[in-house]
Amino acid sequence: MKPVAEASAEILAAFQPLGVERLPLLSALGRFCAEPCVARRALPPFHNSAMDGYALRAQDVIAASAATPVVLPVVGESRAGGETPPALAPGTCMRIFTGAPLPGGANAVELQENVLRQDDQLTLLSALRVHDNVRLTGSDVQQGALLLARHSELTPGEVALLASQDVAAVSVFRKPRVAIMCTGDELRDIGEAERPGSIVSSNAYGLAAQVLAAGGEPWVLPTVRDTREDVARALRQALRADVIVLSGGVSVGDYDVVREGLADAGIVLGFWKVQMKPGKPVSFALHGNVPVLGLPGNPVSAWVTFELFVRPGLRKMLGDLSPHRSELQVRLAAELKRSPGRTEFARARLIRDAAGFVAHLLSKQSSGALSSMVGVDALLELPAERDRLAAGELVRALLLRALPA
Repeated sequence: MKPVAEASAEILAAFQPLGVERLPLLSALGRFCAEPCVARRALPPFHNSAMDGYALRAQDVIAASAATPVVLPVVGESRAGGETPPALAPGTCMRIFTGAPLPGGANAVELQENVLRQDDQLTLLSALRVHDNVRLTGSDVQQGALLLARHSELTPGEVALLASQDVAAVSVFRKPRVAIMCTGDELRDIGEAERPGSIVSSNAYGLAAQVLAAGGEPWVLPTVRDTREDVARALRQALRADVIVLSGGVSVGDYDVVREGLADAGIVLGFWKVQMKPGKPVSFALHGNVPVLGLPGNPVSAWVTFELFVRPGLRKMLGDLSPHRSELQVRLAAELKRSPGRTEFARARLIRDAAGFVAHLLSKQSSGALSSMVGVDALLELPAERDRLAAGELVRALLLRALPA
């Protein structure tokens, strides 16, 4: 059996970013840039006011104070979206609004709440420095500056920045198409008539949801019967995808025929079995550029092994340079006794206290307990060699969602 870290590294190395596609800006949200984005223009594109107030020359009010007020005539106004204001003559000021262009000659803005105005006369009681309350051309972004590097993720902030540059479309790495194959004579689809011994193929939906959550495009194949011929036929069809994920049939039962089906489809198995719990019977192969992962049929095992081995690969294909889940050291809420020999990934909820986060294991840790996949904050990595961990001991947690408050 391969150690978890070794299996993870070997699998991740097989995943590479895919081709490039150009998408409308909003459609690219959540994707990763396939090329650098450079500023087409400066931001702001012109000197403008950061406040509602009065544009003036700082040198005209250098002596202003409560004891020696300075009075300036108000000449015209500048508003956002209005016409370019005329240049400001020395010894005058202009009404100006937030975002409005600064008139020529002006170099500062005084806030409207700091002055006294009567008709067209403005009384100033304090001095200003050059560029007070002024946004200078290019003070945010210089023309030609690098906005986004290759592999940058397009979040709403990046989208807004590109929109400010009149960017209507952006080149991103293509989404991976993931073929999902669930094997088992006992499986039926939602709404299909029940038959003795049958269960709904929940893994097909769960794995498809995990693919979607990771940013991929799921392609769920019809349920595959437990024969090597059916498995091989489905695999040949699935090879049109970028990644193949199988669930079930990779163990050692009489009807676990995935390994034979892989061979019949011309797919050479790389390794089989990982030293972990849940999820020992994981298989991995690489057919050309297509990674093929066989996950266990137990729902929790499939879910956990997808998180550890498939999700990072899909994120890497999307262009994510940090494809793994965030990690955190957390304290165990209670003593934990376990059977040593395999690295265990336990489902837990995290509760914050003054010293950090405390991990509370879910009461159900069975690999078949679907309900134990709900409300999980983290997977706790429990060392293979340990048979007991004390309350308060630190363990590594893989965060599956935003930390609770």
